Amino acid sequence: MAISLISWNVNGIRAAEKSVVGLLESEKPDIIAFQEIKAGEESIPKGLKSLGYAMYVNSAARKGYSGTMVMTKIKPISYSTEFEDDEGRVQRLEFDDYYFVNAYFPNSRRDLSRLEFKIKFDRDFEKYIGRLEAKKPVLVCGDFNVAHKDIDIARPAENRGNAGFTDEEREWMTEFLGGGRLDTFRIFNKGAEHYTWWAYFSHARDRNIGWRIDYFVASKQMRSRIVNAGILSEIRGSDHAPIYVTLKD
Repeated sequence: MAISLISWNVNGIRAAEKSVVGLLESEKPDIIAFQEIKAGEESIPKGLKSLGYAMYVNSAARKGYSGTMVMTKIKPISYSTEFEDDEGRVQRLEFDDYYFVNAYFPNSRRDLSRLEFKIKFDRDFEKYIGRLEAKKPVLVCGDFNVAHKDIDIARPAENRGNAGFTDEEREWMTEFLGGGRLDTFRIFNKGAEHYTWWAYFSHARDRNIGWRIDYFVASKQMRSRIVNAGILSEIRGSDHAPIYVTLKD
């Protein structure tokens, strides 16, 4: 038996409802995590509430902004939003032998006006994951809003220093992964031109001028359980593609 997990920044769960239902029907994941749902629990489309999944929503205080959601067929031991912020960015589900964390990291913005905020969030998040790892391994998924290495972006030279590709953000990602954690995609895919986000303009997606900013990151203790990871790049409905990881049960 295997456990299938998907993560997707939907850029609005209501606008993406049809695509989400199609994805759930075709892939039948055991667990699916969403970022940037832009909705409160009362606004989640009814069509998603009748598919046999338990649903956990962490909405932002500001309506129509940010927010995360997990749908799962596997009942967690516990659920928490203990990483406190008012933008609904982090959810934690506890299972028998690992924690599952869904996260939507801040965007540092084109003018880098939120870079300091993002780096503080990143560092606080790393400490939080460290505290969880002291108890059991952790699988983190979500939109990290950073392309880690040159290979993770179509045009690195043009974008160096831009939001999502600043030295500060990339150095933090190196530090986070260097703490004994695995970028699961790179276990199975070493090559270039694999992206998870494309700008809406200039037909960037059709031309594959993109960024890989969505990740499944696992504690190294989980390596023996990870059997596959990849990008569902053909799935539309958002400016991001869904990503997946498969675990041995």
